[in-house]
Amino acid sequence: MSQLEIRQLRKEWQETLAVKNISFEIAQGEFVALLGPSGCGKSTTLKMIAGLEHPSSGSISLNGQDITHLPPGKRGLAMVFQSYALFPHLSIAENIVFGLKARGVGALERDQRLKRVTDLVNLGDHLSKRPSQLSGGQCQRVALARAIIAEAPLCLMDEPLSNLDAKLRNEMRAELRALQQRLGMTVLYVTHDQVEAMSMADRILLLNQGEIAQCGTPNALYQTPASTFVARFIGNPPMNLINKGSFLLGIRPEHIHLATDGIAAEVIRCDYHGADTIIDISLPSLSHQTIKLRLPGHQLLAAGSALNINWRSQDQHVFCSTTGQRLSDYVLPTLTTHSLIQKEFHHDTQH
Repeated sequence: MSQLEIRQLRKEWQETLAVKNISFEIAQGEFVALLGPSGCGKSTTLKMIAGLEHPSSGSISLNGQDITHLPPGKRGLAMVFQSYALFPHLSIAENIVFGLKARGVGALERDQRLKRVTDLVNLGDHLSKRPSQLSGGQCQRVALARAIIAEAPLCLMDEPLSNLDAKLRNEMRAELRALQQRLGMTVLYVTHDQVEAMSMADRILLLNQGEIAQCGTPNALYQTPASTFVARFIGNPPMNLINKGSFLLGIRPEHIHLATDGIAAEVIRCDYHGADTIIDISLPSLSHQTIKLRLPGHQLLAAGSALNINWRSQDQHVFCSTTGQRLSDYVLPTLTTHSLIQKEFHHDTQH
């Protein structure tokens, strides 16, 4: 049985339709990322589940109970916000148990839970301090501890790591995922960062303009994107889309390799990243369309240099040039990539 069930959830404000009748389920112990660009409706969806926004229509069920119209305090959910939302005048221990005290949990049980939770998040030496005495990462651990100590059936997280620097964000991602798995927590995690979603989530719900563009494992969204939106949003750099008239041919930069005999290309610029180099190239045989390829190591190629590229047929994707949807049943002619592109190019120029 699904722990959380969302059915036809919708939110509109006058002329603005923020969430468009979305439906999904989350199983117990699952880590699901609600991913998407700014303004796609992910935070609004989370707030409706938390009870901080009222849905225009649709239903929200938790463990079989309809909680659509319950006030936030009656839903039995835990939430971690982007801001730590800590009380500056209270100690770390008081911040963590604040919710338990408000719900009337006895002192003995509070102390027992506090000991368990602070050991989990490595805060045992800081319980008497104030939030101003802690680092950003430690404050985020306090916010996590406050959510964990509630022992709620579902934990909602709204971009909890976005205020941290890149190094600390990487560390906290690993810690948070390990903690979630150790405790068997059910988590719905809102983020605009695909790296967070790909590295932590069991499944990703990718939203676009208030609708679910695709739902699946991180690997499914990377390997078989349902549309050009998914293809371009998942992966860095984004997937290349080569216009072939009736369809778009998609190929990821990391799947392109240099070849002795392949598609002729010209170097535009090189962007060295340390472990690899991103190279912008132009395809003269295709109206000088520009694509990117990723090569390992330091590749210093002069602008205007000629090279040949190719890729494996199993690494290419085909999308409708009109709708952007994946053409899963589309079979490309059994030709080499080079001859296919040349054939399409000559066909287009003759018509």
